[in-house]
Amino acid sequence: MELIKIIVAIILPPLGVFLQVGLGKHFWLNILLTLLGYIPGIVHGVWVVAKDK
Repeated sequence: MELIKIIVAIILPPLGVFLQVGLGKHFWLNILLTLLGYIPGIVHGVWVVAKDK
């Protein structure tokens, strides 16, 4: 299941973060980062999913 979350975090970063932590501060931060640039959103999304193992 973790691999699927990481793939989702790469394709659509806010969705991957939402699946991992819900509607918390990391979700809103990821939306902001994704709007500012897709790559920062991906990096943050993968980091959030990977750190909560």
